[in-house]
Amino acid sequence: MKDKKMDRYSTYESFYVQLADKKVADIIVTNHAKARWLDRVESEKTGTDDICAFLWEHLKNGTVKSYYRNEQDVYTVEDDLVFVAEFSQSDKHRDLVGNPLHKMIVVTFLGRMSETMELRDLRTYYSWLRHSRRMTLIKNSRKRR
Repeated sequence: MKDKKMDRYSTYESFYVQLADKKVADIIVTNHAKARWLDRVESEKTGTDDICAFLWEHLKNGTVKSYYRNEQDVYTVEDDLVFVAEFSQSDKHRDLVGNPLHKMIVVTFLGRMSETMELRDLRTYYSWLRHSRRMTLIKNSRKRR
């Protein structure tokens, strides 16, 4: 999802939005993220263009922030909607200096913190999930013996 290109005499730079240390020039939404958007976020505007337009507007407004300070894969929109994104260098787009711009690949939407209380502390939630799965496996292995 990009804004309209500017054509001026001998100056052209791909439009990008700065997100932490990445220069985002394009947004890609995976099929899994699209399905999660439908389940957990919104059921009306479910097209890829709608999701990209939503994220692009929030990127431009500066309301997309990293969930954790040091980790670069989980992000929040307006401190509510949590999503997971990966970044890869774009083959097509470069800035005026020649540095590569990035594609933001949205992997999944985890949901809204206002609706799902577990998303407020993801580390605790995921450690609880791992522990509960491990305990289930241990219980099942005991039954087989």
